[in-house]
Amino acid sequence: MSQPIKVMLIEDHTGYRETITCALEQTADMELDGSFGTAEVALRSLQPPSKIAPDIILLDLKLPGMQGLEMIHWILDYAPTAEIIVLTQSDKDTEVRRALDEGASGYLLKSSTLDQILDGIRNVVSGGAALTPEIALYLVNQLRNQPAVKTAGKALSERETEVLILLSEGRLQKEIAERLGVSITTVAYHIKHIYEKLDVANAPAAIGEAYRKGVLKPTQPGKESK
Repeated sequence: MSQPIKVMLIEDHTGYRETITCALEQTADMELDGSFGTAEVALRSLQPPSKIAPDIILLDLKLPGMQGLEMIHWILDYAPTAEIIVLTQSDKDTEVRRALDEGASGYLLKSSTLDQILDGIRNVVSGGAALTPEIALYLVNQLRNQPAVKTAGKALSERETEVLILLSEGRLQKEIAERLGVSITTVAYHIKHIYEKLDVANAPAAIGEAYRKGVLKPTQPGKESK
């Protein structure tokens, strides 16, 4: 049996923190690896000689004291193997873009259901992204307006391009698998090769690089895939 996904939660709202904690405790493939109401206390818990080593950190942006956006680069310094998923009420364009630029692997709104949050965690752990449809649309619209930069590198296959288009629409790996009629393992395999070919570490970076290199075209996102 594989090890459960270790999740740290940084959220100052007691009621919401308890809701997420309860959901994690009732999910067989996940376990809570620390729950904190402030950035400062959470960061101290990650510093040596701490044994806490989360796979995923769910991070609220609006915290007392140090804010979530300020915290991201510190998290990456103290816990470089952890993936960060922003979980917030804010859908401000500037905060979305900064969070992803700073290195977050996902951006979910608190209006997401518990199942969507849990699926987002699994998706990021397996190499995908966790983006609500609204955030994915914003990201795509921003990136598609940037001029394409033609650069040398390995070309994506037709299937890899299909997978990347669906990722850019904010779809989870299981949704991509159902849409393309393949297994989730196959989708994960394609995503791994997309990252290697584009020389990126996560899905938001892959989407951005694909637009900059002209791999994705402005007319593609938002179209219904066949």
